[in-house]
Amino acid sequence: MTRVSVEEARALWNDASDEELIQRANEVRDRYHEPKRATYMVMRIVNYTNVCVAQCDYCAFYVLPNQTGGYVLSRNEVFAKIDELVEFGGDLVAFNGGFNPKLPLDFYCDLFAAVRARYGDQVEFYALTVAEFVFLADRAGLSYTEAAARLRDAGVHWVTGGGSEILTEDFRARHAKWKYTVADYFDAQRAIVESGMKTTATMVIGFDETLEERLEHLQRTRDFQDETGGLFSFLCWTYKPYGTTFGGREISPQEYWRHIALSRIFLDNVPHVRTSVLTQNEDAFRALDYGADDFDLPIEDEVTQKAGATIDLDLEGLLAIPRSLGYTVEYRRAERPAALAT
Repeated sequence: MTRVSVEEARALWNDASDEELIQRANEVRDRYHEPKRATYMVMRIVNYTNVCVAQCDYCAFYVLPNQTGGYVLSRNEVFAKIDELVEFGGDLVAFNGGFNPKLPLDFYCDLFAAVRARYGDQVEFYALTVAEFVFLADRAGLSYTEAAARLRDAGVHWVTGGGSEILTEDFRARHAKWKYTVADYFDAQRAIVESGMKTTATMVIGFDETLEERLEHLQRTRDFQDETGGLFSFLCWTYKPYGTTFGGREISPQEYWRHIALSRIFLDNVPHVRTSVLTQNEDAFRALDYGADDFDLPIEDEVTQKAGATIDLDLEGLLAIPRSLGYTVEYRRAERPAALAT
């Protein structure tokens, strides 16, 4: 099958019916996955600190250093959150906080080593986002290669592709001018892959981004995967505007589903396309018809909850929804990357 160009993707978005997008997306999905089969995870995002100097205008979570309400979780508080996740039957932890200038790289290495020592392979964790990784390397005066090696040696297997939002310089200039450049982001992610760790691609839509910016993000992601092969999955979620400086309104579920389909068609080299239960709730499962094959059931994420996301802890009730759509759903564990298997 011929790869879709940016021009063809633009035409699909503007002119294709939902039925055509569904058909095209599932042609790509079926190369990787059985039809009507989806996988899922139960996970918790541990927001280890809310202190951040990035000052993104779409974030309702952060406080600046020395402001009232700032916190850093103790190691025991982190362990308690992971223990509760295990009680829920989950085994994936994602660490996400912000650019806290008071926390050096050693803080993270010690924390991740302690998590690995306590839980072994009982749980897997996504240590930081690429954006946080860039900040830590910069603060430590280390190259991305050196910083990645420090994390890997502390027991880290994964650094998630969070902090991308929309990967264009114009978007960053409008909304996140302290969050490094797109080039920084991909240079750091490349070093993560070259270290033997795995990573993911993420995208957030529903700000004020243009179609051209969405397509640029997808093009950059596909190019990076062509070059490195390091992206396990692509996760797209939607902006929650409540309590943020930027404000705005939420996009419709249909716009989200169509974007999932377009992403699945365009990202023909990424094995998994994930739909966001965290930001779409029950509507997330309809995206399985639009080419998604995977999702997670989160039990906590303060960042999006502060901006208006709601979390349903009736996990069996949630799983009944994709089953009612005709899908067989199977639990998926986060696997250790092959390069770190020994």
